[in-house]
Amino acid sequence: MKKVVLSLVLVASVLTACKSEKKEKIEVKEAVKVEEKTVDLDNVDTEVSVLNWKGTKPGGAHNGTVALESGTIVVEEGVLKSGEFVIDMTTITDLDIPADNKGNGKLVAHLSNEDFFDVTTYPTSKFVITSVEEVEDKLAVTGNLTIKDVTKSVTIPATVLEEGGVITLKSETFNVNRADFNVKYGSKTFFGDLQDKFIDDIMEMSFVVKTKA
Repeated sequence: MKKVVLSLVLVASVLTACKSEKKEKIEVKEAVKVEEKTVDLDNVDTEVSVLNWKGTKPGGAHNGTVALESGTIVVEEGVLKSGEFVIDMTTITDLDIPADNKGNGKLVAHLSNEDFFDVTTYPTSKFVITSVEEVEDKLAVTGNLTIKDVTKSVTIPATVLEEGGVITLKSETFNVNRADFNVKYGSKTFFGDLQDKFIDDIMEMSFVVKTKA
């Protein structure tokens, strides 16, 4: 059986997202127990692979990227089988504020400190695939997502394509509630007197991961 192995890093660093609490979020469940497996492979092209994030609040929004660090995904005969992906939380960037504007550095520093993702204490996050199902010609990729010190099971809509020897794993935009992962700053889930000073709990994300040619 032909086996194609690639590496990637998934999701996870985000300010907040999806402009209103009305937007549907991915359902989170308790983490699924899986057998720990270690595969020493890293074939992802980190130069072209990216995790995108978007966060919103009343009257405003920010968006940016997070870099990939390491991980492994296994595809057999074009079918996604498994994967374990590490997220480098120290690489959060913002794209909507010019890089030379001091507001850019201020925002990134805030996302990185204890108010949000506390990247000094938690420099990485992780996504471990536990199952994959095909639903209406798309994949429902379920896995254990760890952000900070919380691990939950989430299901992400994605597709796998192969062209010219390069395999691309691409998600649709998906939403995760940061409150589920103990990211508290400006959250109406944790604070009831914020009025219009809150930041939406819903984080909007998408990713594109490609193997090296």
